[in-house]
Amino acid sequence: MPELPEVETVRAGLAPALTNATITAIDILDVRSLKRHPGGPDDFKATLIGSKILGVVRRGKFLWYPLETTKNSEQNLALVGHLGMSGQMLLRTPGFTEDKLTRVVIHVRSLDGSPYEFRFVDQRLFGSLAIDRLVPTDDGKPGGFSAGVGEGQWWQNLIPEQAAHIRRDPLDENFDVQQVTAKFKKKNSGIKRVLLDQQTLSGIGNIYADEALWRAKLHYDQPAATLTPAKSSELLAHVHEILTDAVAEGGTSFDEQYKNVNGESGYFAVSLNAYGMTGNPCKRCGTPIRRDSWMNRGSHFCPKCQKLR
Repeated sequence: MPELPEVETVRAGLAPALTNATITAIDILDVRSLKRHPGGPDDFKATLIGSKILGVVRRGKFLWYPLETTKNSEQNLALVGHLGMSGQMLLRTPGFTEDKLTRVVIHVRSLDGSPYEFRFVDQRLFGSLAIDRLVPTDDGKPGGFSAGVGEGQWWQNLIPEQAAHIRRDPLDENFDVQQVTAKFKKKNSGIKRVLLDQQTLSGIGNIYADEALWRAKLHYDQPAATLTPAKSSELLAHVHEILTDAVAEGGTSFDEQYKNVNGESGYFAVSLNAYGMTGNPCKRCGTPIRRDSWMNRGSHFCPKCQKLR
């Protein structure tokens, strides 16, 4: 599943063309990709066509596009996109070769007048597009990351209802390390489970959790409550560093599921120390990396460096 670096790479790739672009037409090729839009395909089209996309915003793995709609009665709305397990958001010029498994095409005219096709591609159909109402953030601060676009705009401190339950991610400038470490002390679950809990912090999945725990020398099942404040802060610093580095490399790709907006793969996989390294020597001590079955997936760790204490 795409994690924060992959989604941020997509956000950064879409923003230049889509910010202040006008939606001119929509092709719905598979209505299953609108399963989270309660109004159905006709309402989806009617609301979006003619609307202007004001920005491209991300919190954790959620992306949303605040809208200036042509309907006076429909305000504080955003197009919300979630990649799910295998979703791709591709930006193409008209006439570009067809992308297999394209589910929805949104035709736009950019601010400079250039036409583009925003193609939502999804193999497993766990991702979705939907129009959602924007609501105030619980702390009165910006809803998510948009690289400065939208500062001072009406939608800056709003967030889609379906994303309002998730906490800020470690790359958010309003992420509160002390608040998160305090939550760790109240949780007896294993630290990896806590890292993946979007009620605690967002954006981290299996890959980057394994990498951060390897750097922090923590076993994935170490109860979060047993971590000292200093160790918790160290772990979050590793998370921030890894996510930043992965964004710089365009994310991590192990198969054909993750692509950036140009259909290219990310390259952070070459920097991994634990995830996918089963049987390879630990880069610290030489002990073979082990993979344990964990929550219907795997946890990769060094049995010597990352002992359960």
